[in-house]
Amino acid sequence: MKRELILLAGTKETEKALKEQLQSVFGELIHITSYACDEGIPKYFTDELIVYSSALIAPEVEEYIDFDSCSIIKARRTVNYEYIDRIFELPPGKRILYVNDFIETAQEAVSTLKRLGIDHVDYIPYSPSAAYPGPFDIAISPGEMRSIPSSIPKKIDIGVRLIDLNTIMKIIYHFQLSEQLTSDITDRYTRKIIELSQKLGAINRRAKTLNKFLNKVVDGVNDGILAFQEDGEITVFNEVLERMVGITATHAKGKKLNRVFKNIELNHFLTSRQDEDQEYFTLRQQNVMVYRFRLEAEGVIVATFKDMEETIEMEKVRKRELQRRGYIAKYTFESILGNSRLITETKLIAGKLAQSELPVLIYGETGTGKELFSSAMHNDSSRKNSPYLAVNCSALPEDLLESELFGYEDGAFTGAKKGGKKGLFEQADGGTLFLDEIGDISLKLQARLLRVLQEMEIRRIGGNKNIPVDVRIIAATNKDLQSLIIEGTFREDLYHRLKVLSLQLPSLRERSEDIPLLIEHFLRMEQSKITTIDEAVLEAMKKAPWSGNIRELKNTLLYMMTVCGHDRLTIQELPRNDHNFTEKEQTKGTYPLPEIPMSKSGEYINILAVLVTFFEKGERASRQKIHSSLQQSSTPLSVQQIRTRLNELQDLGYVFIQRGRSGTEITPAGITWLNNQRENVLTNS
Repeated sequence: MKRELILLAGTKETEKALKEQLQSVFGELIHITSYACDEGIPKYFTDELIVYSSALIAPEVEEYIDFDSCSIIKARRTVNYEYIDRIFELPPGKRILYVNDFIETAQEAVSTLKRLGIDHVDYIPYSPSAAYPGPFDIAISPGEMRSIPSSIPKKIDIGVRLIDLNTIMKIIYHFQLSEQLTSDITDRYTRKIIELSQKLGAINRRAKTLNKFLNKVVDGVNDGILAFQEDGEITVFNEVLERMVGITATHAKGKKLNRVFKNIELNHFLTSRQDEDQEYFTLRQQNVMVYRFRLEAEGVIVATFKDMEETIEMEKVRKRELQRRGYIAKYTFESILGNSRLITETKLIAGKLAQSELPVLIYGETGTGKELFSSAMHNDSSRKNSPYLAVNCSALPEDLLESELFGYEDGAFTGAKKGGKKGLFEQADGGTLFLDEIGDISLKLQARLLRVLQEMEIRRIGGNKNIPVDVRIIAATNKDLQSLIIEGTFREDLYHRLKVLSLQLPSLRERSEDIPLLIEHFLRMEQSKITTIDEAVLEAMKKAPWSGNIRELKNTLLYMMTVCGHDRLTIQELPRNDHNFTEKEQTKGTYPLPEIPMSKSGEYINILAVLVTFFEKGERASRQKIHSSLQQSSTPLSVQQIRTRLNELQDLGYVFIQRGRSGTEITPAGITWLNNQRENVLTNS
């Protein structure tokens, strides 16, 4: 009797897999010829054993078979043991789409899996001819991967279903194989089962090794780690969490959350349906931050428990490191002093701009605090815990500024640091980069900066790849950029990229009422011995134009503190050659001074000369002292006349009359006028 069978399958994949299976079982005992319906059946069969891969292909092949002379076996199929580990890896309780070419075979396969006890997931049978019961995250298929809907992100091939043992026995019975041959066949089949067991054993050993390693990793982190299934069963409970909650992992693992944690609010938070969230809790007198997130594909919820005191200390260390490297913004809006309407409004606007991620262009004269505002805006933004770097674009040559901003690769130029260097854009990734004096950069650098703002990626000097960066740009200038655009020295497209948001800082002369507060702050910062500031000094400083603004005010004050020999600042300490305190500057923007009658000029000169004498002694002059000093002069005056002349001199801005008995002081303008009058006398003589 010839031993030959004809295997007919629906697809080429099924034909190939089943032929290999039958050959591995029967070896040389039976000759196997196979065909696939989707490639066509080339002949008519008579007097053959025909094995169908499934009863469903019968209508497709019946015209090629002589049923009077042929024997038909309709194979029953079972799970492919070569890929069974892929099924076991599916997350328990998960809805899984089971896809096959026919809905009947999909239903049959699902029934087989459940009958074999592989039922830890919820299988939903599907074929392309049926309505899609989605959505699904995972789909499995016995070799029919092209039938899986494209919208499903995870697709798993579990291998073509194999012919079951019952069908194998029917083939053995048909050919009436001897007991010895049958024994050989069953040995081969058993060997396959043993190989499968060995494979699963190796997988299990690797899994145990991996789990052991992962447990060490989980126990080695500084946070408490908890993981549990959708039904609340705890699967991970590390050593740190043991110490936090006073419960051992042995007691917790395998139990439900509500049996382990008695804190109702914590349990409610952990089982929330939100994908991720965080909240503060107090566990055993310890403040912890619990962060929870969901692993949808695995059907697992993970929570981390952070010790808040330890977290705060780590944040302090991180900030100290950023400070050491100069990557931290030192100022906040509280650092910006002033109560004037202008500065208050400017701070309010800056606070609103800080909440945006858009670029900001700050306008302001030199010394108005552009970097102060930039730093404060960073610290009031969502990037406050990320790096803050600042660079003065006018302080570096073009080539050096380019390498500082964009970095360079190893060997990019002579003298380049070995291994290359990160630029400021890379170092500030996630944070803020402050570009001061932006109006001074070259057109070449303007083009590179424009690309960064457009693409949010940089390329190092000498590099050949683009590096993505996430940096907020705050730029500042004291120049009129629109005038520079007209001149052709500043790109208009870059101007509009930088000036998405803008902030105008007020000059010091526009908010002169803040000067006393600023002086008080500088004296305190310098730990000065000065305890008193004369009103004449404050008035002179309020009237000064301060072209250098707050920086110039501070420098002037430092000079006065240095030359002052006592604890009181008087107009004697004002810098004599400072343009801020000359008659020309003091009267700038005011009406021209009235002509002084010759009859009064001599009286004014003598009164001011007396005041200078007292000024140089560090004393103030009362009207009585002035009266006594003028008795031997060319213009002796009564106390009442002195009162009148002093009021006139104050109107001219030459003296400052103190309240009460404090006396009168000569102003810088008065000193200048007096010196001019003395020079005129010498010249005329």
